[in-house]
Amino acid sequence: MLVIGGYLVVVLSVFGGFALAGGHLPALFQPLELLMIGGGAAGAFLVGNNGKAIKATLGALPTVFKGSKYSRALYMDMMALLYELLTKIRKEGLMSVESDVDSPESSPLFSKYPTIMADHHVVEFLTDYLRLMVSGSMNAFEIENLMDNEIETHHHEGEVPVHVVAKLGDGMPAFGIVAAVMGVVHTMESVGLPPAELGILIAHALVGTFLGILLAYGFVGPLSSLLEQKLNESTKMFQCIKVTLLASINGYAPAIAVEFGRKVLYSTERPSFSELEEHVKGAKSR
Repeated sequence: MLVIGGYLVVVLSVFGGFALAGGHLPALFQPLELLMIGGGAAGAFLVGNNGKAIKATLGALPTVFKGSKYSRALYMDMMALLYELLTKIRKEGLMSVESDVDSPESSPLFSKYPTIMADHHVVEFLTDYLRLMVSGSMNAFEIENLMDNEIETHHHEGEVPVHVVAKLGDGMPAFGIVAAVMGVVHTMESVGLPPAELGILIAHALVGTFLGILLAYGFVGPLSSLLEQKLNESTKMFQCIKVTLLASINGYAPAIAVEFGRKVLYSTERPSFSELEEHVKGAKSR
C-alpha cells in the first residue's frame, strides 16, 4: 500500500503543481510518447537479461506491493522453534530430531509454527544444517563457512532483480530523450505549419523528456531500492538461524544460543529478552 500511496503523491504533486501553475493537463497526455518510452525500455529489458533474470524480476515485482512478512512475530516464532529443537537435542541427543529434519511437514515441532513452514527456503536452510549436525561429520568452522557461502549465494540471486530494475530506471530518461528527438524531427518536417501549430508539436516533443524522467525517478527507480530492502530482510532470517545453530554447536545452552540469534536482528523487529522468553514458554505449552 505504501508503494501505491507514494505513486499517488508523485502524481498529485507533479501534475497538481503543473495545473496550479496554469498548465493544461491534456497537453501532457501523449500515448505515443509513452509507447516509445515504455516499448523501448521493455525491449532493452529483454535484450539485456537472460531468461533466469527476466523470470526472477517478474517474480519479484509483485512483492513490492505487499508489506514485509518479516515481522517481530515471525522472528519470535523462528527463535521459539530453534529453542525447542535445540532443547530436544540437548535432552535426547542429535538423533532425536532426525525424523523432524527429514519430514518437517509431519513433524509435531515444525507443525506448531505454520508461519515458518510457509517459507520453504527458511525451512530448507534450517533442516539442511540440522541434518549436517546430526551426521556429525563437520565441525563448527566448516558449517559456518558453508552457511556463509549459501547466504552469499542467496544474496547474489536476490540482487538480480534489484540491478535489473535499477538499470531499467536508469535507461528511461534516455528513451525519453529519444521520444523527444522524434518529436522534434516531426516538428521540423512540419515547419510550414502556422506558429501556433508548431508550438503544439514542440510541446508534445518535450513531453517525451518529461515522461522519461518522471517514470525513471518517480516510479521505476524507487522499486529497486525497495527490492533491495526486502532482500536484506530475507537475508537477516538466515543470519539469525546461522548464529543460533553455531552457538549450539559451540556448546551454549538453548536459551543462550537463541539469545545469540536475537542479537543479530534489526532493532525494529528485535524482541526484548523477557518478551522472547514469554513467547518461548507459551510455545512450549502448546
